[in-house]
Amino acid sequence: MKEKGIGSQSGFFKEKWQSFKTLLYPLLRPFIQRYRKLEERSPRLAKAIYWFSLLFSFGFGSVLLFIFAILIGVFGHVASKSDLRNLNQNVASEVYSADSVLLGKYFFENRLPSDLDSISPFIINALISTEDARFFEHGGVDLRATFRVLFRSILQGDESGGGGSTISQQLAKNLYPRKRLGKLTTPVAKFKEMIVARRLEKVYDKNQILALYLNTVPYGENVFGIKIAAERFFSTTPFDIKIEEAATLVGMLKANTAYNPVRNPDRAKERRNVVFGQMVKYSYLEQATADSLSKLPVVTHYYVESHDEGRATYFRETLRLQLEEELKKYNHPDGRAYNLYTDGLKIYTTIDSKMQEHAEEAVSFQMKGLQKSFFEHFKGYKDAVSYGSEDLLQQQKKLTDRYQRLKERGLSETEIDSNFLTPTKMTIFSWDTETQDQDTLMSPLDSLKYYLAILNTGLLAADPHTGKVLAWVGGINFKHFKFDHVNALRQVGSTFKPVVYAKAIEAGISPCERLSNEFRTYPEWDNWAPRNADGKYGGSYSMMGGMRNSVNTAAVQLILNDSVGIDSVVALAKRMGISSKIPHEPGIALGAVDATLFEMVRLFSVFANRGIEPQLTMLTRIETKDGKPIAEFESPDPRTFTRVLQEQHADMVRHLLQGVVDGGTGGRLRWLQNSDFRFLHAAGKTGTTDNNSDGWFLCFTPSVVVGAWVGAEQPLVRWRSTRIGQGGATALPIVGRFLKNTYNDPAFKDWTKQSFPPLTGEAAMAFGCPDRIVPIDWILDSIAYYENIPLDSIEEDIRQFNLQRLRALLPPSDSTEVDGTDLLEGDGSDDETGTKKGGNLSATKSEESLRIEKENEKMLKKRERKEKRKEFIDGILGKEKGKGN
Repeated sequence: MKEKGIGSQSGFFKEKWQSFKTLLYPLLRPFIQRYRKLEERSPRLAKAIYWFSLLFSFGFGSVLLFIFAILIGVFGHVASKSDLRNLNQNVASEVYSADSVLLGKYFFENRLPSDLDSISPFIINALISTEDARFFEHGGVDLRATFRVLFRSILQGDESGGGGSTISQQLAKNLYPRKRLGKLTTPVAKFKEMIVARRLEKVYDKNQILALYLNTVPYGENVFGIKIAAERFFSTTPFDIKIEEAATLVGMLKANTAYNPVRNPDRAKERRNVVFGQMVKYSYLEQATADSLSKLPVVTHYYVESHDEGRATYFRETLRLQLEEELKKYNHPDGRAYNLYTDGLKIYTTIDSKMQEHAEEAVSFQMKGLQKSFFEHFKGYKDAVSYGSEDLLQQQKKLTDRYQRLKERGLSETEIDSNFLTPTKMTIFSWDTETQDQDTLMSPLDSLKYYLAILNTGLLAADPHTGKVLAWVGGINFKHFKFDHVNALRQVGSTFKPVVYAKAIEAGISPCERLSNEFRTYPEWDNWAPRNADGKYGGSYSMMGGMRNSVNTAAVQLILNDSVGIDSVVALAKRMGISSKIPHEPGIALGAVDATLFEMVRLFSVFANRGIEPQLTMLTRIETKDGKPIAEFESPDPRTFTRVLQEQHADMVRHLLQGVVDGGTGGRLRWLQNSDFRFLHAAGKTGTTDNNSDGWFLCFTPSVVVGAWVGAEQPLVRWRSTRIGQGGATALPIVGRFLKNTYNDPAFKDWTKQSFPPLTGEAAMAFGCPDRIVPIDWILDSIAYYENIPLDSIEEDIRQFNLQRLRALLPPSDSTEVDGTDLLEGDGSDDETGTKKGGNLSATKSEESLRIEKENEKMLKKRERKEKRKEFIDGILGKEKGKGN
């Protein structure tokens, strides 16, 4: 049965072959008959023709079989018409500010599409004349051009002959890059490109193909498309581009590295002029014009756009992490997940581009000078080093990748140390160059010392009423320092004190309740002895005086008050936006709290928003590249925000913070080179941590809340002087410059007219008290000084005025037996820093008395010089001493 089956199959195929021969024989009969006649006349010629025909048939059949194999996908998928109708190019996603300014992009390939209507005719004409002169005549494959390349460009070496591939074929190559197949790579790729080019011509019209080509063509340096190329090399658009620039870009298509106008300007010029020649040849340009243009040098305006550069780099990185999570919730209509780097999404944020620009300028301006001061500052200290300490240096060295690699290779510590001391070529961050990149020769150890001593910063601005983030600067240079200091945990210093004062006011403590300025030790807290930053004690402060001068003794008394307490302060701080862990200790009153700048801006927004905590937001909507909405993020409704302080209490704390700016540790804000700013309603608080490692300033106006932090990456790297390392000297100027430039910007003109609501009722009456009450010794010492001052050393009316002023401060009872803590602080006049003057409890002469004594000494010396001049002049004139004219 089996053999019968096989025989049956054999008979079947034999029958089919006979049928095929029967069908084919009539067609081949004339050729067979002629061949037999030729064979009879000339057997050799007939045999030669027979073998040639056989070889030709074999070769032609092999080509057909090869093409058939390509078509059925043996060498990889060939794009169908359906695939071409639904092209999915890798297009960069764009991030926009609230005022529709492009902040930056997310991409694998830096590519943005451009419509043909937005592309200059210069580009189109240069492209067609150089790459495909018969573009509008062929159907995707130009056989004449192919043979021309074979015989003219290759054999004769004529560069002007152009390429054999049409624009449609080049587009196919751009859309579907070639795959390596050994020796078959080129033939397979060429046939594939011809097939796809033919299909492209059937799916799209000529203009659409031109637009697709110009949007996909690579220019090197991860630049794709004419739009990005025009921006990169000439800082222009495809529509506004000049003819010589258009010719340069088209010339780059032949070899984008060899004809790069930045790297090889001479070769780029030669190639550009070849393009001019092609344009003349095909009547797109007059010869005279081409001759004139050919003499022009290649002038570029190079601009590199990357993830590390541009505007709002730190913000874009924080946003990127949020977007990657958010996009997981949405899909394309066909079910595919959205890709942030390839789908050309348009992301809209709350950032204000002008404020972002002012913020980045303020950071650069202040930090450049501050870094220089920091390095120079250490020249005055014999044993101090700018990089912290040798222990820190060695600790950080062992954390580097270089150390780990050398350790893995089995090198000893001595060999590793030698490696770290060997000078190496490297590029470091530097404020001394425009790009902030500096090529140098430096040992890895010196590089580590240098980077440890670099100061960094963070700045965040938001609308306290809506919660919209308006400006975000996470550091000085994202390329070199990726860490975002807006989200960094650092000790906040005295910027936490307003929370303590807010809780005290909420607990019913009057702003005029006296807070003793005594140096105390607290045995119940491990003999903790908090000190004032200025080292001065004695007398007492009101809340305004304590806040204005950031008095530590006052803040500690408040948090340890039975009506306040540590727990309630911690609870209030949590409600106001501090999500970081807060220790249970009285030191938090002085800022022993680690929090982020983001949290502190949110906290101060409560005071600015009259007791209501806003939700800080930065994302408004996401759209497809065609403008179709993917996700809408409505701005939070302020009516849904949580109230954490009564309006009156928040206003009272705001009043205290206004005092800081108007005459306290934040008074420097009023020294800016803008007289109008001195009258701006502003409130704020400085903060400086122990050893001057961290400098803070949080500030708000009726329109915006802004905070800044300044410090090194490692807290051990610090200033040695509080005078120049405090928050008022490091962080405050950044905020001040940002506010000054913002309020000077015409776009924010209306902000200059806004003001804080005034305190009313009980809240206004609660502040009718002096900032400070000074010790009795200060007054008695000053009175004694004026009573005993020589009569000829001061004008009598001045002496009597000061005596009356000082005696008026004494209570009705015997002044010598009065407790010094009940006496007012003089006339409350401000010194040049805007800080209230005050005495210091001392067994010797008070500070005020010493000051007066020095002034009197100056007065006496001035009087002596005046008398000597008079005697000298009288001598010249021959007048006798003591006689008049």
